[in-house]
Amino acid sequence: MIIITQSAQKHFAKLLSKQPYGTQIRVFVLHPGTPTAECGVSYCAIDEITAHDVELKFDKLSAFIDNNSVAYLKDAEIDYVVNQMDAQLTLKAPYARVGKISNDASLFDRVEWVLQTQINPQLARHGGQVTVIDINNEGYVILKFSGGCNGCTMVNMTIKDSIEKELLSQFSELKGVKDLTEHQHGKHSFY
Repeated sequence: MIIITQSAQKHFAKLLSKQPYGTQIRVFVLHPGTPTAECGVSYCAIDEITAHDVELKFDKLSAFIDNNSVAYLKDAEIDYVVNQMDAQLTLKAPYARVGKISNDASLFDRVEWVLQTQINPQLARHGGQVTVIDINNEGYVILKFSGGCNGCTMVNMTIKDSIEKELLSQFSELKGVKDLTEHQHGKHSFY
């Protein structure tokens, strides 16, 4: 379920050694399955552990996860990276915003899932996002961009070199991608 690297375990064990006896860590997702989902790690006192929590045991600590967060933390990884400048704790949870989708889901749902989990996190770095409007009978995914993508001069490259390439590699039944967004710079543009 969650991978906690050896360096992260060592970091947590050091922090826990300064806490009251029995304190462990809790890994959680706030607003799971939504665009505003956020992952976190906190201390977990003995009296905060419930019967519905999932316990992950490690050599020097345990991590507790509330039942509502479990599905959204599949394949998550917590790491502690130390370099010459600083140290950083990272928590990567690819399914926090969109849970894992079943293999028998519709083509529309599977394409939307790929956009939400793989494409939109990259677009979000530039303030943008994309959604599926439709998949037509010819096998073209009809997309609409918003945010920073609206009015962006690089949108054609993003569509062809990134989105279309990724979708065609994952879904053999698709022919391509078409965009409905008005990208001419104007009052509707994000920037």
